[in-house]
Amino acid sequence: MTVLKLSVSALSLLALAPMAEARDNLQIAGSSTVLPYATIVAEAFGENFDFPTPVVEGGGSGAGRKKLCEGVGENTIDIANSSSRIKQSDIDECTKNGVTEIMEVRIGYDGIVFASALDGADFALTPTDVFLAVGGKVAKDGALADNTAKSWKEVNEALPDQPILAFIPGTKHGTREVFDTKVLLEGCKATGAYDLHLAASTGADDDAKKKEAETACFETRTDGASVDIDGDYTETLARLEANPTALGVFGLSFYENNTDKLKVATVSGVVPSVETISSGDYPVSRPLYFYVKKQHIGVIPGLKEYIEFFVSDDMVGPDGELTQYGLVPDPELAATQEAVTAETVMGPLE
Repeated sequence: MTVLKLSVSALSLLALAPMAEARDNLQIAGSSTVLPYATIVAEAFGENFDFPTPVVEGGGSGAGRKKLCEGVGENTIDIANSSSRIKQSDIDECTKNGVTEIMEVRIGYDGIVFASALDGADFALTPTDVFLAVGGKVAKDGALADNTAKSWKEVNEALPDQPILAFIPGTKHGTREVFDTKVLLEGCKATGAYDLHLAASTGADDDAKKKEAETACFETRTDGASVDIDGDYTETLARLEANPTALGVFGLSFYENNTDKLKVATVSGVVPSVETISSGDYPVSRPLYFYVKKQHIGVIPGLKEYIEFFVSDDMVGPDGELTQYGLVPDPELAATQEAVTAETVMGPLE
């Protein structure tokens, strides 16, 4: 948890108090990856505390953070779930709308997995394979060219001889940010495409040129081989059921709850699991968060109690309830628990 108290608007608090009395249930939205965890916690919270069960919705990490930053008051949400870290642009938007105190709570870790139909072909992938399959432009004969690869075998002789069709998270999802940086960018660099993008960049300085090259590496094919999914993982699963030779991108927890339908791929020779993510062996993992509007604590009933319950040992500890559903425990959980108790707010991103 990063710490630094932002300025508080007393006027906002005074305006919030009378309005918030009309709402007694917590409102939570955001990441489809965090959604099942938050739903389990919300239901347990409703059963064990004298507060109504919180309302938990999906919509994607970016959409959840956008809702969090709409303002302060009963018509705005209390918590945004996120499978990627909040951006400075989110914090700026929050500040503009009077949301001046945000608590960043890391609940654990999750992996991003590639999976196909249960009776489909086996995939042993690397970031290079994925980039060469779905990247928009690839390096050919020392120059950048549109990606025209038709089959996975064309990308790598060891892969199945079947058409490339990948269902990947849309850009509003936190999963996409991790997919971009830990898969596409790594493959882009390994194949030399990043260096070509860097050489062609027109940025004003080195940092701007690097950012431009990275952004170019994140671009995917537009010829139908790579399909963005803006819905949640259930939509990706439905697409795979309709296209049994396709490959989909999921969170580890979703895969582990659907092993009767999905076959997982290895990445760089490692099978994704709680154990391989905990050990750091699996290369495509990320922390999971939720962001709390502190100005609602003490006004919206049960908010403080809910976030303390969420980060309790019973929920997210090594033997906690959520580990049964694929959440990888955070080794620094004790620090998070202390920060939640102290209502520590975050400051500028590092």
